[in-house]
Amino acid sequence: MFIAENHDIKPSEAKIWLSSPTMHPESRMYMDEAFDTNWVSTVGKNIQECEAIAAQKAGVKCAVALSACTAALHLCVKLAGERLYGKPNIGHGAVEGRRVFCSDMTFDATLNPVVYEGGIPVFIDTDPATWNMDPVALEKAFEIYPDVKLVVMAHLYGFPGDIKRIREICDRYGALIIEDAAESMGATIDGQQTGSFGDYAAISYNGNKLITGSAGGCLLTNSLEDANKARKWSTQSRENAPWYQHEEVGYNYRMSNIVAGIIRGQYPYLEEHLAQKKAVFERYQEGLKDLPVIMNPIMAGSEPNYWLSCILIDKDAMCSQVRGDYEALYHPEHGKSCPTEILENLMKYNAEGRPIWKPMHLQPMYRNHPFITMDGNGRARTNAYIAGSVEDIGADIFERGLCLPSDNKMTVEQQNLVIEIIRGCFE
Repeated sequence: MFIAENHDIKPSEAKIWLSSPTMHPESRMYMDEAFDTNWVSTVGKNIQECEAIAAQKAGVKCAVALSACTAALHLCVKLAGERLYGKPNIGHGAVEGRRVFCSDMTFDATLNPVVYEGGIPVFIDTDPATWNMDPVALEKAFEIYPDVKLVVMAHLYGFPGDIKRIREICDRYGALIIEDAAESMGATIDGQQTGSFGDYAAISYNGNKLITGSAGGCLLTNSLEDANKARKWSTQSRENAPWYQHEEVGYNYRMSNIVAGIIRGQYPYLEEHLAQKKAVFERYQEGLKDLPVIMNPIMAGSEPNYWLSCILIDKDAMCSQVRGDYEALYHPEHGKSCPTEILENLMKYNAEGRPIWKPMHLQPMYRNHPFITMDGNGRARTNAYIAGSVEDIGADIFERGLCLPSDNKMTVEQQNLVIEIIRGCFE
């Protein structure tokens, strides 16, 4: 057990955040411009500029500015479903009754839009080399469910997954890809931006991301027709008529010109924020290098945006830990630790950490959905976690991993405090 009195460590006077917004004067300037010109609703120059910059930065032809990344993902699913299966009848979703392969270890916003549109998520286990969707398990999943034509894949914590291999597999099976790049804006693979590999993609401007508007997101596509369709859906699907004419279901998803102004003022600082996040990651690497932990894996050829720095504790350095749906217990052991102990001690010293995303196949609402993992002999297993399979990679990373304070404004002294707290937990 890490005891403060024995280490002469004092809590940080200022909160050490996981990842907080970093604001710049340009954002206020563009917001004031929206106020002064009275363009404060869901139209205006800021929105147009935000879309143009987002598309240019991501390396795609079109971006659609929306109220949230989840809204963008929802419209991605709707676009993909109609492209694959045709326009559904009123009251039916675009992927109604269809299986969709989804990343397992991610935030639930990645796949909830599949359910919005009546789809059935099938969870693909995690690649230990990237902490993202496992291409080997995905290929086995296609052998089990050859009728599946849509894959939703996320890049976790800003560290890219093997989307090129996933793209190759999907092309072979005639499947479309929705790329959830909410956490990976600015990350690249062989110089190409994440968000540009999928048939459709979504990025996030949530308050804890590298670029923020307090909220908001963009749908990315190379199809002008699909971009215009998404814009129409996002403004309640109003038809071109002198009155409010509607022929299909629409949504109130459009980004406001105020939020767009904040984002517009943030974009020039994307590379600066990325460099600051990378510096945080590298300081952790150096400060924790002799502890029984590893940090987020970096795939060859990729350059992460280092949004959140995470650690995974070696199996033989884990103290006893038990987690229920709402609570966790652990037994302190000399020379060992666990995520629960480290997170509790970070909190005591005014620092914010977070558990790794709990895999979707372990979530109460999705426990009965198919889950594809691999056994040690390269064979696919479905719902293997029920039988206690040791090959459940996502569950293992969740058990042993945690996200460290990764704020780009964290001082070296504050980060040294975090490092000292973590080291103390292994004494």
